[in-house]
Amino acid sequence: RIAMPSWVIDRYGSNEVLRFTRDMLFPIIHFPNEVIIKVHAASLNPIDLSMRSGYGATALNMKRDPLKLKTDETEFPLTLGRDVSGVVMECGLAVSYFKPGDEVVWAAIPPWKQGTLSEFVVASGNEVSFKPKCLSHTEAAALPYVGLTAWSALNQVGGLNKSNCSGKRILILGASGGVGTFAVQLMKAWDAHVTAVCSHDASPLVKKLGADDVIDYKSGNLEEQLKTLPLFDFILDNVGGSTEKWALDLLKKWSGATYVTLVTPFLINMDKLGVADGMLQTGVTVGSKTLKHLLKGVHYRWAFFMPSGPNLDEIAELVDSGKIQPVIDEVFSFSEVPKAFLKLEGGHARGKTVINVISRQ
Repeated sequence: RIAMPSWVIDRYGSNEVLRFTRDMLFPIIHFPNEVIIKVHAASLNPIDLSMRSGYGATALNMKRDPLKLKTDETEFPLTLGRDVSGVVMECGLAVSYFKPGDEVVWAAIPPWKQGTLSEFVVASGNEVSFKPKCLSHTEAAALPYVGLTAWSALNQVGGLNKSNCSGKRILILGASGGVGTFAVQLMKAWDAHVTAVCSHDASPLVKKLGADDVIDYKSGNLEEQLKTLPLFDFILDNVGGSTEKWALDLLKKWSGATYVTLVTPFLINMDKLGVADGMLQTGVTVGSKTLKHLLKGVHYRWAFFMPSGPNLDEIAELVDSGKIQPVIDEVFSFSEVPKAFLKLEGGHARGKTVINVISRQ
């Protein structure tokens, strides 16, 4: 076979740029550590909306072709979608952990690679993991990207783990989306005290996931509401914007307390200023903010999604032991991908938007 069904974009823009094709080139293994996965289910994340509109194109194109070897090629046609749950079809020579056939796997594909809204996708072996046994493909596809993003922020950047969280006061801003719902569950699995901020109609969901205190950001001044509570050991910010101006005042001073934000200007800087100046501007910004807050006795950090099979192994263990469950807002069929994008674009997500690529689940 040389072609497969896929949803692609040929230019950046709003929802009308999405195009269904049966002629997308079948993926090829280029490196010995790669695997080809038959996609059973995928899901959408806010980064898919951003990438559809061209956000981050400068940085992602540099990552796709760092030496500018492909003079005549563009990134198009580009397939979006980061999450996959499916079956390994083919393995590179260096892959020993998986074998073609019945292996049921999940992964989050980094944004510089072709995505998962397709019949098949290529991933590096170290990005792939065996999916939780207790989940269907549809359920499993809801977790990898948000799970790894939260894991990166809380564990790798924030330094939290199952042995140091007990009794810690954690504040999660933006608790009802994909990353937020995962973060609430992970922190409760690690025995922390969780205060979650979301809208009133998402409160029952977030309480059900285990949050100790739920604050409705619409029911008055959020900053004032939070200031009435005891100080926090850790803040995860999925919202950004003006929250950064006051949120760090809610941390305990001089006790190792940390604020981690997932809303960073890194890709925007590179889009606006080019690669070199964008990276310089980003470095200056994060450096000056880190120093400013360090002098006030708190840690300020940025976090990003990081692909990782080993971290997905740990997440799968937590899922199979009943400590984390996927939170799915709505499931769409493969023919309804544009509709799924519009749903995500409408905002106010309660968990994830999932796509069944193979309709028999």
